[in-house]
Amino acid sequence: MSQSTVAPEPTTTGAPARRLRGSLGVASIVFIVVAAASPLGVIGGPVPIGIAFGNGSGFPFTYVIATVVLLFFAVGFTAATPFVRSAGAFYAYVDKGLGRGPGIGAAFVALFSYIALEAGVFGLFGPGLNGLLTSWGLPQGQWWIYALIGLVVVGTLGYFSIEVSGRVLAVLLIAEVLIVLAFDAVVVFRGGGPQGFSTGIFDPSQIVSGAPGFGILFAILSFIGFEATAIFRDEAKDPDRTIPRATYISLILIGIFYAVSSWALISANGQKNIVTIASKNLGGLLSDTTTRYLGLAGGHIIQVLFVTSLFACILSFHNIVSRYLFSLAKNRVLPHGLSLPHPRFGSPARASVTTTIIVLVLIVAAVALRLDPIAQFYTWLGGISSVGIVLLLALTSVSVIRLFRKSDHGLSSWKTWIAPGVGLLGLAFFLFLILQNLPALLVENGGAPWAYGAFSWGVLAILVLAFVAGPVIAAIKKDVEVE
Repeated sequence: MSQSTVAPEPTTTGAPARRLRGSLGVASIVFIVVAAASPLGVIGGPVPIGIAFGNGSGFPFTYVIATVVLLFFAVGFTAATPFVRSAGAFYAYVDKGLGRGPGIGAAFVALFSYIALEAGVFGLFGPGLNGLLTSWGLPQGQWWIYALIGLVVVGTLGYFSIEVSGRVLAVLLIAEVLIVLAFDAVVVFRGGGPQGFSTGIFDPSQIVSGAPGFGILFAILSFIGFEATAIFRDEAKDPDRTIPRATYISLILIGIFYAVSSWALISANGQKNIVTIASKNLGGLLSDTTTRYLGLAGGHIIQVLFVTSLFACILSFHNIVSRYLFSLAKNRVLPHGLSLPHPRFGSPARASVTTTIIVLVLIVAAVALRLDPIAQFYTWLGGISSVGIVLLLALTSVSVIRLFRKSDHGLSSWKTWIAPGVGLLGLAFFLFLILQNLPALLVENGGAPWAYGAFSWGVLAILVLAFVAGPVIAAIKKDVEVE
């Protein structure tokens, strides 16, 4: 990974430069984005849930569906990249296609969604680290103590050059991917599990069994973070080429990894019994299965890397949130002081500190309200994030189609409306599934479809208010502009 430029960026007016600096290549951005997806965390979390309450042995195929839909989305998203010069990601695309008000509204929805996810994952990280240390003989501690320790480390790394975070994420990501691939290889080498290799991934009757919609829901949530490639535009080498390549590579790698690894997990336990086994052992399915195939050492390694995977996920989203704050401040939506990069590191240092403070407030609030870190803090904030991100993906697809309707910029119909249109239809279906199953995500009213309670309505209200704030601010602040 290349080093960040540290020389001051010249300006014609003598005012401080408000552009981040760096020289991230395709590999660096892929590491950051894939780490945000938390591959090991997904295999140990959403995958057992998708198997147990979704479509059982057919669940791996849902990753194929999700990958295909998101690749259609990526065609329009990456085709528009050369015409969207800002590093504002979602809201820059929405601004180009639908106008200033919706663009700012999309920015606030994205900001709320990513902050919620960063803070919420601490609800998994704290208990996870606590449990890991307890298994090593250390005394039981409070989850929030470990969460705060993790927050300090994340905030420190976020303060420095993006290359520092990139190196940390690369090490953690390679370690967690290698252990899962080792497990996959052993399962294949041994000829599968008690019933051989699972055929559910190819069997239409298994793919549509159970609740395939719920399975697709957890599959699409496993990809959250891939779209953040565009947020690193200012820190990328040759962004018009780097961002599209990083987007496609991230999507394909994530999709293949999830499909193959979930298939291996099912094969290792036997597809006829997997639903029962997963239902009884949601939290320990991966570690227990790994211990059987890789021995006690493999089980212990999985425990350690599960915690570091969550840390990598938090760090990735911290970097994303910081850059959203920086970009919004640069465009005068938020206080302009947040858009001053660090003079030496070229990083969004002030925005990173602000992000750390916001997450700190959320963790302190959770402790003060005595929320359960997983059942309440994580699931509630995860609900906000899941609805918000899929909504933003769909809104971005509409914006890309609208952008190319104004002018096709010499591109083919495939890139300007066919592929984006297909992606939009798929994302609209995913959004429907998430809204239908939101009570299940929030563990509310027995999880019955459309059985909305206070928390479900609260999630929707927060996102609606965040989006509506965009047009209001655009009308009040006349100096807002997306650069």
